[in-house]
Amino acid sequence: MEFSVPDLSSGAFWGALWKIIVANVILSGDNAVVIALAAHGLEERLRRPAIMFGSLGAIAMLIIFCGLVNYLLTIPYLKLIGGVLLLWIGVKLMTEEEEEAEGKVKQHGTLLAAVGTITLANTVMSLDNAIAMAAAAKGDMTMIVIGLVISVPVIMVGATLIAGVLDRYPWVGMIGAGLIGWIAGEVIAGDGRYDQPNAAGKLVEVVREGSTAAWLDATIPDAEIVCSVLGAGFVLLLGLYLAKRNNAERVK
Repeated sequence: MEFSVPDLSSGAFWGALWKIIVANVILSGDNAVVIALAAHGLEERLRRPAIMFGSLGAIAMLIIFCGLVNYLLTIPYLKLIGGVLLLWIGVKLMTEEEEEAEGKVKQHGTLLAAVGTITLANTVMSLDNAIAMAAAAKGDMTMIVIGLVISVPVIMVGATLIAGVLDRYPWVGMIGAGLIGWIAGEVIAGDGRYDQPNAAGKLVEVVREGSTAAWLDATIPDAEIVCSVLGAGFVLLLGLYLAKRNNAERVK
């Protein structure tokens, strides 16, 4: 990866930049859900700063990951650990949403806690996004940074809209938490599985021998789907249980 002076008159530059922006917008839909869920528990005056800082944090992590993507892929069990962390985040957000819905009382968190949750979740979820964008940019960090900065408003608007939907329809939070659990299962099943550009520049899937992904593929049919379903179910069931238990203890 290297920085270069962009040639604004080049059609190749604008074509690659468009690919990066589209890829980031499509791949960042799940990031917007996490940002919205984490910011939803804040007071109105803190929600917008949380969304802004969370979105900027997501972009910063993507830039760092794009620069270190080749190194990160060599770290064993990185996705496995990240997937477990994402399960914990999903359960935490699910519990908070259900406690609020059952208790009928808005639970205000802190700006720092929300931004921390957003940053941690987006760190886990950014590796695959970074691989796709690094391939589209062909190693040009300048193009990646420009594309990501342009994408920031899109993520912020998406997170703001989702947070507004959560205000009107709290049950949507359950879908969001389930999505986080689904993604966590995908991340765990993808430990040692990654896309790599071939000689023609197309991304092809590679599974490292001895990895979690290799073991799951050899043990469980359709391992990625199975892990995703289990991840979503784990987050929803444990989150509901903890919310009901906490609300019951609060009533005593």
